Amino acid sequence: MKLYFAPGACSLSPHIALHESGLALQSEKVDLRAKTTASGANFLAVNPKGQVPALVLDDGTVLTEGPAIVQYIADQAPKSGIAPANGTIERYKVQEWLNYVSTELHKGFGPLFKPNTPDNYKPILRENIDIRFAHVDKELAGRDYLTGSKFTVADGYLFVILRWADGMKIDIAGLKNLSAFKARVFARPGVQAALKAEGLA
Repeated sequence: MKLYFAPGACSLSPHIALHESGLALQSEKVDLRAKTTASGANFLAVNPKGQVPALVLDDGTVLTEGPAIVQYIADQAPKSGIAPANGTIERYKVQEWLNYVSTELHKGFGPLFKPNTPDNYKPILRENIDIRFAHVDKELAGRDYLTGSKFTVADGYLFVILRWADGMKIDIAGLKNLSAFKARVFARPGVQAALKAEGLA
C-alpha cells in the first residue's frame, strides 16, 4: 500500500491509522497546489479529484476519501482493534463518528482555509464549529475515546481536526473532555510516528 499525503491535511488521519495498524506502508508527499508528488509525478494521474488522501493498493486499485480509507486499513489489520468487526453495532458507531467528523467538522473548516471566504462570514463558521466541539465534549464525558475505552480510526480523524483548530486559533481549553482527549491521542506512539513522518513532530 502507498499513501499519498499532504502534511497536516486530512490525509494525516489514514497516516495515523496505518501506523496504529502496524501494517507495512509506503507514503509520498503531494504538493496540492502544483498537483505533483515528491517524486515529480502528476498526482492527478493517481487521483483525478486532486485531493489527498489517496491510497494505492498492491493491485493498483486506488481508494480515496478518508473515512473509506481508514476502514479499509483497519480491516487489513483486525487484531490492531482500530475498528470493530464489520456488521457489529460497535462498527456502526465508529462509522457514525466518522460521518460526523467528516460532515459537521471537517467541512466546517473548509471555508476557513480559503482566502476568498468573506471576513464577515468567518465568525459564523467559528460559531458553528464551537457548537459542534461542545457536542463532542459532552459525548466524551466518562470516555477515553469517542466510542469508549478503545482508540479507533474515528479518534484519529477527530485529532486531525483538533490540530486544525490550533492553527485557526479556535480555543478548546474550556472543553475539558475534548482537551484531555486531544492530549491522550497525541501521546499515542502511532500518532507520534505519523506526525514525525509528515514532519509535524
